[in-house]
Amino acid sequence: MPKLFYDPPASRKKMKRARHHSLEVTPAVPVKDFCRSFGLTQEALTRLAGFSPRAVAHWVHGRPPGNAAQKRLTELIRLFDALSDLVEVETISSWLKQPNAAFDGSTPLQVIERGESDRLWRMIWELQAGNVG
Repeated sequence: MPKLFYDPPASRKKMKRARHHSLEVTPAVPVKDFCRSFGLTQEALTRLAGFSPRAVAHWVHGRPPGNAAQKRLTELIRLFDALSDLVEVETISSWLKQPNAAFDGSTPLQVIERGESDRLWRMIWELQAGNVG
């Protein structure tokens, strides 16, 4: 079972932030790189983004996303950047699929699909503030 929360040394955090916080879905940094960075499949990105599998396949193969998709992808990048400050990047993909008591047994992926990503942001804030009980 992967570690769900890990606090890397400060220098490693800075390195992660520099690498991930600069990610933007643009022609220079394609969606494919975002997926690769976080170990996401096209299916997972389709569920997270809420767009059709065909649209996601186009983005992965280099077609730039439209404005609505760009906005959604930017939100996802910010969320994943925040998660990468708390957990090992390699574990995020599997963590998304694990039922979590903090989300009433739902997986984080299901929470995002339902439009409740604010629950993940709350969890991130609580962990950053040290309010883990």
